[in-house]
Amino acid sequence: MLTREQILGMQALVRRVPVARHVQDYAIRVLQATHPNGEEAPELVKRFVRTGASPRGAQAMLLGAKVRALFDGRFAASIEDVKATALAALRHRVLLSFEGEAEGVASDRVIAEILKKLPASKE
Repeated sequence: MLTREQILGMQALVRRVPVARHVQDYAIRVLQATHPNGEEAPELVKRFVRTGASPRGAQAMLLGAKVRALFDGRFAASIEDVKATALAALRHRVLLSFEGEAEGVASDRVIAEILKKLPASKE
């Protein structure tokens, strides 16, 4: 059992974990790729997504990445941490179009496609 103070302390610790600019940029690019009109959106998104994730999706990915880093004994989140938390953070934030629903496309498949096709850096 944890006390209230211990839980609040853990929450504060997670929020202090640093995230490098390139990791933040990657999370934002993943988020933008969930939008059908996004610059880096794969064809699957353009065809089957009605509405992409909101900015809270990026916040959720980065917070999850920080937790994952701490669980792994690291003091900074990485792009791999963002990738590992993307499904949990975004699956309920991506709304499929009628065509996507009719074709039985899962939001998990859409997000997996983004992670597969989106390079770690924009260069």
